Order: sequence, then structure tokens, then C-alpha cells
Amino acid sequence: MWDRPALMLWLANLLYAIAAILLLYAVLFLVVHLPVFPLREVKVNGELKHVTREQVQFIVTRALKGNFFTLDLNKTRRTFEKLPWVRNVNVRRRWPDRLEVTLEEHEVLARWGNAALVNTHGELFEAASDQVLPVFNGPADGVVEVTSQYQLFKQQLEPIKRQPVLVSLSPRRAWQLKLDDGLVVELGREKVEARLDKFVRVYDRTLGRLNQTVNYVDLRYPNGFAVRLGGGAAAAKPAGA
Repeated sequence: MWDRPALMLWLANLLYAIAAILLLYAVLFLVVHLPVFPLREVKVNGELKHVTREQVQFIVTRALKGNFFTLDLNKTRRTFEKLPWVRNVNVRRRWPDRLEVTLEEHEVLARWGNAALVNTHGELFEAASDQVLPVFNGPADGVVEVTSQYQLFKQQLEPIKRQPVLVSLSPRRAWQLKLDDGLVVELGREKVEARLDKFVRVYDRTLGRLNQTVNYVDLRYPNGFAVRLGGGAAAAKPAGA
């Protein structure tokens, strides 16, 4: 090999190139780790109602490590996502010394039993809230289903000026509502929207005319519904009455 000048020249050039690359890498590594590129500003964007300035300040002062180049954006994003009301986080560097954080909060819709809150996307999250909220009950895999159905039930009940305060889905996918006036409505498993529509259409001509408190209505009958009065008595009302 030593008597092949062309090969020797090629190897020498290769070694020089490798040395130059390593030197460049070392210089860049030292430069970006020098304290001459500090983060001087953290700008937090978003329509924030629950995330406090104190929470943001705690993360900025305690959790953000590194300068403009070395800050781990993924770790920073995960740190902000641990805040109870935060649903989504976007983190970007803004040259020369700014970090821009955009926070999206959960928009609370209901409570999931006593375990968690439900947002408008049908997602569970854990946070404290003193708001008066409807309550959802159901199987663990039914959060999105209950959220979607609640929106439909709420729209259907608008003509009679009632709102569901409790929506329950059984493991067998049977639905039950409790309205804001205390009335429990049994919908069953099939044609639940059609049953509720029929009930709303005849409400003013049936329950709306009663001078007694009605505790319970069972809409699972093909041509009518059963009513339980406040005193415990039961009555049957035809759907077309």
C-alpha cells in the first residue's frame, strides 16, 4: 500500500476531512453550550381561564433547563401538559432569545361520575371545578358516546325548556336521563332519539297539563309511555294523546 501514492493521498484527505468535521462539531458544541445564548423571554399564548401566572412562573423558573439551543422542547411540552387544565401545548423557539408557548385549555362540559371531568371533545381529565355541571355515567369506553349523545338530547329538549342534568349509559347500552326538574326519563337501547322526539312533541298536551309532580317516565313502549307520579301512583299516557 505504501508504494501507491494515489491511495495514500486519498487516505490522507479522508483523515483530514474527518478531523475537520470533528473539530467543527466540537466548536459548535462549545458555542451552543456557552452562556451567551440565554433564554430571556418566555411568552405564553392562549385563552387561559384556569392556568395561573404562578403555575407558569413555577415551570419557567424550576423546570426549564438550558439555553436557546439546548432546551429540550419535548420535555418542556410534557411539563406544561402536566398542568391540570392544559389539553394541548405547542412550544417554539423564536430567535434570538425567546421561547413561545401556546396553551389550549380543556373546555369542561360535565363530570364523569365522581372520578373526573369531561371536556367538549369527550376526553376525561382531572382538575378541580366548583361549576354546576351535568353528570355522565357509563362504561369506561363510553365517554365519547355519552358526550355526543348528551349534545343531541340537550337539543331535543330545548322546545320544552328542559335540560339533562344526568346522562347514564348502562353496560348494555341503555340510556336514562334525569332532567333539571327532577324527572327521570327511561329511553332504553333502541330508537332513543325518536322516542325522545315523540315525548317532546306531546309533552305540552300530557305531562305539561298535569297538576301533579311526575318523578319518572318510561318511553320504551311502542304506542305510549308510562308515568310515575310523585305520590307513587302510575299512569299510562298514549303517545298521541
